[in-house]
Amino acid sequence: MTNKARVAALALGLVMVASLAQAADMETSGKLLLTGGVTNVEGAGGGGLATWATITGYETVDEWGANAHATLVQLPDYQFRAGGVSVGFYDRVEVSYTRQSFDTGDTGAKLGLGQGLTFNQDIVGAKVRVLGDAVYAQDSWVPQVAVGVQWKKNDKDAIIKAIGGKDDSGVDYYVAATKVLLNQSLVLSGALRATKANQTGLLGFGGAKNDDYKVQFEGSAGYLVSKRLLIGAEYRTKPDNLAGLKEDDWVDLFAAYAFNKNLSVTAAYADLGTIATFKDQRGLYLSIQAGF
Repeated sequence: MTNKARVAALALGLVMVASLAQAADMETSGKLLLTGGVTNVEGAGGGGLATWATITGYETVDEWGANAHATLVQLPDYQFRAGGVSVGFYDRVEVSYTRQSFDTGDTGAKLGLGQGLTFNQDIVGAKVRVLGDAVYAQDSWVPQVAVGVQWKKNDKDAIIKAIGGKDDSGVDYYVAATKVLLNQSLVLSGALRATKANQTGLLGFGGAKNDDYKVQFEGSAGYLVSKRLLIGAEYRTKPDNLAGLKEDDWVDLFAAYAFNKNLSVTAAYADLGTIATFKDQRGLYLSIQAGF
């Protein structure tokens, strides 16, 4: 399937979801603005780089919601793109699909991989809220807690083996805790992820330095400047499994703006460190999300 076909399929899927909601006369969009988070690089509800415990969409416990997203990260030597859809059911269960593309451009030739080589990865995820309510339990310090799983499949098995990766597919498991403090206008979130993924799986799973699951941390802190604007920072640790291809932790400074409950945009300055021997991969992160 071509990229244009995938985009068309995603758009068609969202239209179908909206049509089904209307047909079934289901309630939607009961949450407060921005409290559902945005969509992260792997398609789960959360920040840009980190995963939150919130369920995607603006649904409450009697409703459902859905989002489609398109993300671009422009780095000095690479370009990262992602697009996908996610659906939240009754503020309890989230399912998601995302297609990631990591375009090596001119850098591919310098690495001996070929001009414009692009690694693609499909990610199917599921998340379940198991405890608390991040927004409406303001009389409690207990955060909302969710557990999740993501199955990832890369399309460059031969190259992944050549650079030292053990597998072209893998499964991540995570637990996330998120709290929105409305009186302080703060959003705080942390997640622990058990993973073997190299660069979230774009460079495969496992390697000569390590082929076992490692637990990594994802943290977010945001300040609600207004009901439409959230600014903050994120930090995400990485496993560094491949010999000779150092992998650094990720960090970003972000601003998310919601035009309304159907459209939001997130912009960030992201520092992804060293990727495949090329240092200082810092650049603009831009993501647009549409849904209900």
